[in-house]
Amino acid sequence: MTRFEDLQYLFWDTGSDCGVQAPLTEQTILGAEDLLNVALPGSLVDLLRKQNGGQVTCNWNAFPTSRPTSWSADHVPFDSMMGIGHRERTLSMLDSPYLVEEWGLPTAVVLVSGDGHYWIGLDYRACGRHGEPSVTWFDTDDNSELVLAPDFRSFIEGLTPASKFESERSEG
Repeated sequence: MTRFEDLQYLFWDTGSDCGVQAPLTEQTILGAEDLLNVALPGSLVDLLRKQNGGQVTCNWNAFPTSRPTSWSADHVPFDSMMGIGHRERTLSMLDSPYLVEEWGLPTAVVLVSGDGHYWIGLDYRACGRHGEPSVTWFDTDDNSELVLAPDFRSFIEGLTPASKFESERSEG
């Protein structure tokens, strides 16, 4: 497992501007926390200070799961992460209230990745709006959810290349 302190400098695919928002400012962070009515995890803010959303490198684009999902028997995708901002035609964490309502997700969730069929979100239901949220997979195709990690930092440290799962299948 790679330590968060090391991974945060290698996390983003800097060759792509897809999904990237304007650089993060303290005012942007405070405005997002106010709009979303949550305290965002410090590790998330640290990553967004390096690059405010976008594509993740292929070294960190999947998370192993303890049980099958509609996506795969052993992992879920994480090829991009939303930033915080208002870039046209780009999803942002600020869109979470609308997306949560649109897709029938729990209201105490801030979405960080997904496409409608699935979402990965910061789940504040157990910790309250100002606690440390778990990271949960929400599958809208089969109306299920799966806690992936107890907190965002652990989630990031648990990411792995999706190619690892493909090579394990071909070896088996």
